[in-house]
Amino acid sequence: MKTIIVPTDFSETAYNAAQYAIGLAGQMGTTRIVLYHAYELIIPIPDVPVAVPVINVDELREASLEGLKKMKAGLEASLPAGVVMDYRAENNLLSAGIDAACREEKADVIVMGITGGSQLEEILVGSNTVDVVKHTTCPVIIVPAKAQFSPIRTIVFACDLRKVAESTPIQPLKKLLNVFKATLHVINIDHESRHFSTDTPFETMMLETLLEDYQPEYHFIDNPNVVKGITEFAEKEKADLLLTIPKKHGLFEGLFKRSRTSQLAFHTHIPLLTIHE
Repeated sequence: MKTIIVPTDFSETAYNAAQYAIGLAGQMGTTRIVLYHAYELIIPIPDVPVAVPVINVDELREASLEGLKKMKAGLEASLPAGVVMDYRAENNLLSAGIDAACREEKADVIVMGITGGSQLEEILVGSNTVDVVKHTTCPVIIVPAKAQFSPIRTIVFACDLRKVAESTPIQPLKKLLNVFKATLHVINIDHESRHFSTDTPFETMMLETLLEDYQPEYHFIDNPNVVKGITEFAEKEKADLLLTIPKKHGLFEGLFKRSRTSQLAFHTHIPLLTIHE
């Protein structure tokens, strides 16, 4: 795990995520953290009145680089020995550019903040974070606004036990589990066995085979609210990290529905690691 990339919008939430990444670097043996700012040039529309100012792309880039330099200067004193901090600015949408940036920087993981504050903050910061998770193949650690780094010793893996062999990204998953060397709890949330099928025992056996090197503890929890079930279990076990595998039609979509009363990524104080299927 040599490189962590930290997308930033220069908010307090982004600074907090960068501080978390610095702590994480110490545990993971990371040697490089890259601060990444994607700014977007607004293209003027012919029908818009002339009075609307036209943004100069060079000025926009300069402002982005100045923000990155200032952020780096404020964080460098916290870097562990042997870790360097670089930065990168691009004229792009964050969700459109992050995957290429990860490949070019050879990033092993993205660390990004999310806020559970006002509804407006959730829309502005939350939507960016959720878009990154949806559009990148790189593992993402989502850091709640007030979460502080603590060594990752206990991981709670929320799994829906569906198509385990096809959907589990076993190589990146094992890579991270090998680094953390944490106690692993695998939980499945159901209510009155509504999602139990004839395939469930086989899928459970498949997961046990994939994870046998990590000796996880398995927990089958009855709760009508998936998010609440995960959160309550994680808090009871004093988990340092939640883990889920986003699927196009599965747990991840449910976690980020705006209509849910409690949304895991917005309202838990525990960082959330997502690894795409």
